[in-house]
Amino acid sequence: MHRNLTEMKNAMWIVLLFCGQVLTAQNILLNKVEKTHTNQDKVLYKIDPEAAAAEYLGEIEVQGFSDNDVEVFGKIYAKAKQIGANAFAVKPFESVEGGAQPFDPAHYRLSLSYLPFADFPPENNAVYLIASPHNRQSVAFNKETIVFEPRTFIRRELLPGTVYTVSTKKFLGSSIRLSAQENQPVQYFQFSAFSVNSNPYGTAGINLKSGDITRLEQSYAQFLTAIYRQLE
Repeated sequence: MHRNLTEMKNAMWIVLLFCGQVLTAQNILLNKVEKTHTNQDKVLYKIDPEAAAAEYLGEIEVQGFSDNDVEVFGKIYAKAKQIGANAFAVKPFESVEGGAQPFDPAHYRLSLSYLPFADFPPENNAVYLIASPHNRQSVAFNKETIVFEPRTFIRRELLPGTVYTVSTKKFLGSSIRLSAQENQPVQYFQFSAFSVNSNPYGTAGINLKSGDITRLEQSYAQFLTAIYRQLE
């Protein structure tokens, strides 16, 4: 009898564990395909949803939350490339009262498009500083101290003639220096990010890690700025 009770308890734990996994599971669905586009583009950039030159291809729906942003983006990237998308935009759900619902990182949609590379608007001499997905952290941007909550970011413009120092303010922490240059493309950095050596989705991903400051590839970084909250 004791053996039967033990087996029943073990079975109950297995059922509870399975139910918990189902409840917390994340689904990433390519739930709408309008058309496909044949191209060799490796990028997947964020665009204005009203971009006139963008050719709408389909839609991805993300159901459930995961804090593994690299894995989530890898799955989104793979599905986007199935239909030839090189651009995305957050597509808000409509509320019952009308208008767009606030962004929910546990349930959101991304519209997928193709945009000729020449039509992506340039963003020069700007830097995005992106928080860790897990840790609250104070960062010095020149004389300004910025407190980052997890999953937040800021955007700052780099002005000619000024050298900017970004420091994590930790003992033996990292620091980087930035300055404006002619036609310098936008830069993205994340603090205390995951270290990734190989990218499962082509050339997109994390690279150039220096201590606890990581320079991000643009496709992945723009995905983070789409699902993280911007600080003023």
